[in-house]
Amino acid sequence: MTTATLFLSDAWTMTRRELAHWARMPWKVVIAIAFPVMLLLMFGYLLGGGRGIEGDYLSYLMPGMLALTMAFGLESTMTAVTQDLNKGVIDRFRSLPMADSAVLVGRSAADLLESAVSLLVMTGTGLALGWRWDGGAAGFAAAAGLLLLLRFSMLWIGIYLAMVAGRTELVTAVQILIWPVAFLSTAFAIPTEMPDWLGAAVEWNPLSATATAARDLAGLDTGGSWAADHAALLAVGWPLVLLAVFFPLAVNRFRGLSG
Repeated sequence: MTTATLFLSDAWTMTRRELAHWARMPWKVVIAIAFPVMLLLMFGYLLGGGRGIEGDYLSYLMPGMLALTMAFGLESTMTAVTQDLNKGVIDRFRSLPMADSAVLVGRSAADLLESAVSLLVMTGTGLALGWRWDGGAAGFAAAAGLLLLLRFSMLWIGIYLAMVAGRTELVTAVQILIWPVAFLSTAFAIPTEMPDWLGAAVEWNPLSATATAARDLAGLDTGGSWAADHAALLAVGWPLVLLAVFFPLAVNRFRGLSG
């Protein structure tokens, strides 16, 4: 067998291990999927919103909520990794003849599958509320690809930070930082209604780029600034930059722990 084949085999073994946790602890998956649905209902119908947005707010909100869903759940990835570290599970993996990165890739692959399920549930919820996608099947597939690419990059940030933190108690501190970054985006409102300095920061948020690109693919007019006019470029570029930074950091950190 080639090195690549062995790596894929190891990664798939670790992915199946993580998926087996779904059957043993299904409530964790249910909570992770239900949380963004509750946010959609809250912001769409309870808290109001859409300041400065013309037309149907739900059409604007849904792509933003889909992007926001890809950002949430980072703390669950961190918790799982830190628990494996503290329980000695990682030490047992190190004693096996497998690639170091296969352990981490298996973790990220399983979480990415859970994110795909969340994406489907959120889409179904939006359709049930009356939202319609006007960008065609190809546009939706492209939007889903951008959303999952964002999620994949976010997962590697979580994996790296988990190994830096080392303890599940520190996950809460990271969660406190995730929420402002996630909410300071175009998920709920347009940046033109914000102070100039805040609107500029919001537009260059990676989550905003993916949300805006998804709205473009849905046929909504989101132009007006360089970031908005080049949202698709940023929606691909930001996750690739994050992956280029945090994937090697995570793998090197894992090797350092095993040293």
